[in-house]
Amino acid sequence: MSIVEQPAITTTESLYTKLSEKTKAQIVHELQEVSGKAHVLYTHYDLTLYEYDASIERARPDIVVLPANNKEVASIVKIANRYHVPVVPRGAGTGLSGGAVPIYGGIVITFTRMNQILSIDFENLRATVEPGLVNIHLSQALNPYGYAYVPDPSSQRSCTIGGNVGENAGGPHTLVYGVTTNHVLGLEIVTSEGEILEVGGETYDTPGFDLTGLLIGSEGTLCIITKIIVRIVPMAEYVKTMVAVFDTMEDASNTVSDIIASGVIPTAIEMMDQMILQAVEADTHAGYPMDAAAVLLMETEGMRESVKAQLEEIVTTCKKNRARVVRIAANETERQLLWAGRKNAFGAVGRISPEFYVQDGVVPRSQLPYVLRGISEICQRYNLKVGNVFHAGDGNLHPLILFDAQIPGEIERVRLAGHEILELCAAVGGTITGEHGVGLEKQAEMALIFNEIDLRAMQYVRIAWNPDQLFNPGKLFPLPGRCADVKQL
Repeated sequence: MSIVEQPAITTTESLYTKLSEKTKAQIVHELQEVSGKAHVLYTHYDLTLYEYDASIERARPDIVVLPANNKEVASIVKIANRYHVPVVPRGAGTGLSGGAVPIYGGIVITFTRMNQILSIDFENLRATVEPGLVNIHLSQALNPYGYAYVPDPSSQRSCTIGGNVGENAGGPHTLVYGVTTNHVLGLEIVTSEGEILEVGGETYDTPGFDLTGLLIGSEGTLCIITKIIVRIVPMAEYVKTMVAVFDTMEDASNTVSDIIASGVIPTAIEMMDQMILQAVEADTHAGYPMDAAAVLLMETEGMRESVKAQLEEIVTTCKKNRARVVRIAANETERQLLWAGRKNAFGAVGRISPEFYVQDGVVPRSQLPYVLRGISEICQRYNLKVGNVFHAGDGNLHPLILFDAQIPGEIERVRLAGHEILELCAAVGGTITGEHGVGLEKQAEMALIFNEIDLRAMQYVRIAWNPDQLFNPGKLFPLPGRCADVKQL
């Protein structure tokens, strides 16, 4: 029987009913027996913090549990199964696509207490961590010994490695080093039956199906991760960071393509436009020019001689594309300040707008000038302001659409603009997400890059791992009516 002849997959729309107070009290009691009274939250006040992430989506859970170990997680899943209650894993709530928003209520498992580095093996270049470990804490533990964990999302100071695994997060240094999946060797997980299972391992390759690769980026819909084995790398001998200043976005965009075409692959190429520069400079005082149309923040690392050769090539390419100036960080303090400006960009936008909606499309580098013009035109048509700060090296765009939810109809216009931006990315051969995930935000847009057979094949994988659809239901795949709703907004 072919995939298209298989029985229809049940949707999540009618699978869950609201918990009665009596049933909720029974579940709370059982969860308290597992994790202790202090670590089970269920009052209206306590649950408020867990009804949102960094997206614009909202939904309140019925119960939040803070387990201390894998056995508690397994017990929580078994309780959820017994009462047919959804389970949503949550890291630090920094996700930008609504992945941790419990749209059907149920139990949110948050990993605040499971935040330890379990082991570091310098000889074999690996570390084992719990999912609630804040990303930057691992590198802070490694750096004094000359090692680092490479994936560094802009929310590095607050996001957790478990959340990074769930979303397959990237970061500025993706261009050379790849995203989270390129740095994870193995996982310990809890299955939908509440069993503890290990996939992958401590070596760089294991026989059989690549279950680790399958689970990374599955956004909590296939399993719950309780332990992560990651690759660590020696820190580079020599690192140089520079800023190139441009009077047009097109010159900056063309520079990115020309640098890559020259055979030089920097470890990072980040772009910020004028609106973002002004917000960043007011916030961080990193020395960015506020009158520039765009800047490229670039970094190259390796052996001293090779870095110097790359620097010369990059500077030459920037000047060929009419860079006003190329400034190389004079010391580590200046370098860290430049990066602080970039990584604080989203927060700095709060100075100029009460709210913003960030998109996450990816386009071929050669299409950057065309797509950036298109984004500007889309937002002008909806009477919205937009700023751009993104990973230019791999074409991962992050347009920040500014809005005020108090203005009637503004959120609807923002959603429409976001949809059109993703349509544009898909139309030029790109995709709808580079690192933020699909979650709730981009479900309808999955149909822009996958056909019905593609989506059905992925649904069968989900059903195999999560047959009762209790793990993070209503995420990743288009829900009935959602595609039509987007078009009719």
